[in-house]
Amino acid sequence: MQKRHLASATLLAAFIATGAPAFAQANSEDTTKTVIATVADQPIYKSELDATVEQFKGRFGKMPEQQIDALALSSLIDMKLVSMAAKAEGLDETSDFKTRMAEAREQALYNEFYDEHIASQVTDDMVKERYDQDIKKMPQQKEIHARQILVDDEDQAKKIIKQLDDGADFARLAKEYSTGPSAKDGGDLGYFTKGQMVPAFEKAAFDLKPGKYTEQPVKTEFGYHIIEVEDVRDKAPASFEQVAPQIRQMLLREEYVKQLKTLKDDGTISIKDKTLQTAYDTVNEEQQ
Repeated sequence: MQKRHLASATLLAAFIATGAPAFAQANSEDTTKTVIATVADQPIYKSELDATVEQFKGRFGKMPEQQIDALALSSLIDMKLVSMAAKAEGLDETSDFKTRMAEAREQALYNEFYDEHIASQVTDDMVKERYDQDIKKMPQQKEIHARQILVDDEDQAKKIIKQLDDGADFARLAKEYSTGPSAKDGGDLGYFTKGQMVPAFEKAAFDLKPGKYTEQPVKTEFGYHIIEVEDVRDKAPASFEQVAPQIRQMLLREEYVKQLKTLKDDGTISIKDKTLQTAYDTVNEEQQ
């Protein structure tokens, strides 16, 4: 039992060292909040414990829930005790403290405005609509499914092409002769689009029709390639599920810029240093 207590204390110390948990915003006037402990006359609400437990989760592996609850409660009690002691010493009246509180208040207001006027404006329907619009604007891309046999010597490559001309199986020859990492898979490179391969290889591959192979070796910095194309198809666009998070971030950014432009257009911003003003204007133009 003693070892467990020591382990808990060590884990708690490590957690606090990385940043003590923030208090949940529990309203002392709200009678629906369950008081689970008191420190002097200060209550600790279940909502505070639940919020702190959420911060603890994932940090202590498979620790039992009851032990995590105890760690979270211990952390909350410690914070209450320290904050009460700080207030008793008048630390809440220092200029440094008031500055930090003012900064925290500004940050909290910023977050409230963001949630109210930006995040709430971007709906799931807007994300889907933008996805549909972008898909229609995207140029159709072709992708090919190809195999290759890669060797170091041009004469050897020509001999392999002769075997193919005589009816040999491409995948079997790739496994036997190819020096590339795809050899074990019969030279299979899967599907790829333009821009993914070196230029000489890409040109030769995209010039082939399905079922055909290069009649001459294709030289690149890697050696001599014999390429066979198995299929050509239109590349499917990324699914909505794949790109929805990025689209949402893009819409949030657009809404953020729009809201800031409205706030800045009131003309109340004044920067005394002309050089800094110029740099500020440049940055804002780029953001637009």
